[in-house]
Amino acid sequence: MKSAHDLVLEAKTHITEVDLQQATAVIRDADLLIDVREADEYGAAHIPGAVNIPRGLLEFKLSNDPQLTERTLKLVLYCKNSGRSALAARALQDMGYRYVVSLAGGIEAWQAAGLELLTPTLPAFD
Repeated sequence: MKSAHDLVLEAKTHITEVDLQQATAVIRDADLLIDVREADEYGAAHIPGAVNIPRGLLEFKLSNDPQLTERTLKLVLYCKNSGRSALAARALQDMGYRYVVSLAGGIEAWQAAGLELLTPTLPAFD
């Protein structure tokens, strides 16, 4: 019987992961940067330019949105620490997407490196 960790390790043997040194260039060249975390996680902080498509909806969203069905789209995925994005990247490869990469270490690595994050701000209530 496999654990979630086993599934992630297996997925990572089949996908491309980019480290932080490569990430900026890869994101710049991508057609879409996808945050596969849940909406509340995305709302707390996300990488600039990312759209939120939670892992549980990803395959359905890409299958049902005509703008996202092109299999040559360059997709960059990330999550909290790269487990969900690895599984998502593997699933998208299985669907025929040819250019899918996962951000190694996820948003945790991004934040630890001091890279820019968008975080919501609350209005002042004076």
